Amino acid sequence: MFEKILGALAPAVITILLGYFAARHHDFQQKEVPTLSRMVMSYALPLSLFIGVVSVGRSELLADLPLVAFLAAAIIGMYAFILILAWFILHHRPGLSALRALTAAAPSTAFVGTPVLGYLYGDKGDIPIAVGSIIIVVVLVPATLILLTLDADEPQPAPAGAKSASAGADTATGAAPHVDIWPKIMSALKQPVVWLPLLGFLLVVIDVEVPKVFDDSLMLLGHAAAGVALFTSGIILAGYRITFTVPVAVLVLIKIVIQPALVCLGMLWLGYGDPLLGQTVVTTALPAVTLVVMLAVQYRIAIPETASALLISTFGSLLTLSVFIWLLD
Repeated sequence: MFEKILGALAPAVITILLGYFAARHHDFQQKEVPTLSRMVMSYALPLSLFIGVVSVGRSELLADLPLVAFLAAAIIGMYAFILILAWFILHHRPGLSALRALTAAAPSTAFVGTPVLGYLYGDKGDIPIAVGSIIIVVVLVPATLILLTLDADEPQPAPAGAKSASAGADTATGAAPHVDIWPKIMSALKQPVVWLPLLGFLLVVIDVEVPKVFDDSLMLLGHAAAGVALFTSGIILAGYRITFTVPVAVLVLIKIVIQPALVCLGMLWLGYGDPLLGQTVVTTALPAVTLVVMLAVQYRIAIPETASALLISTFGSLLTLSVFIWLLD
């Protein structure tokens, strides 16, 4: 069983390590990461997600509505819970809260999911990959981008004793700085990683078939998304010391243990079995989404934490995925 999981996760692990050693060997530098990230976020990843979404027919999507429902509840529910906990209870900044929620809730369906689910379930693995990707890019990514943008616009805490005239006026009136949310929402929706997969989802819903020649033309660059993103993550990891802090440990534990365990118990309680049970649990047990590191680099927020969580969850899922699949078998 462990050999099966190792074979499924080995491509992702090896690609990350190749990026790490390439950076340590000075073949790539940290200043090149934004360029690689921009290529992934603006072109390769949106095309990959678009192809993955339109490859699933409407009839197949409707036939797997329980899978859609369980994945949506698991991913969106966990994201909302962590976001509320971090932002409103622990009083973290909105951008950091959003990144932590994305790390704990979003499985790496677009990157690690392709080799893992394809290895385990063959062509049937395309459905949970597409569904998970749709949920992440249509709901979680726009929400995270909006909160990251709001965080970037929020005034940083002033040094002790420092007070400007405008700050004094705000304190005197008790009014919070006004932030227009609609430009942030529109800015998030205009990013290719959001609108292109959403377009693919709409085409599937209205049952429009994309011509094969068009699909094949986009596939070449789209297939590069997973490899380049994982390789770039390795370069990022080489520039920061891996830290096993309490937040990192909690986020990794939630992602690869608690979230899939809750899904498994809930589905068993409702009477669901294989193949739906296995596909849903394995999808939620995937390591943290690689996208979180790209966003952390883009907005310069919690880069060491997200990089550490990505690496530890990827290696940790070798064990946890083996346990879940063994229990399900």
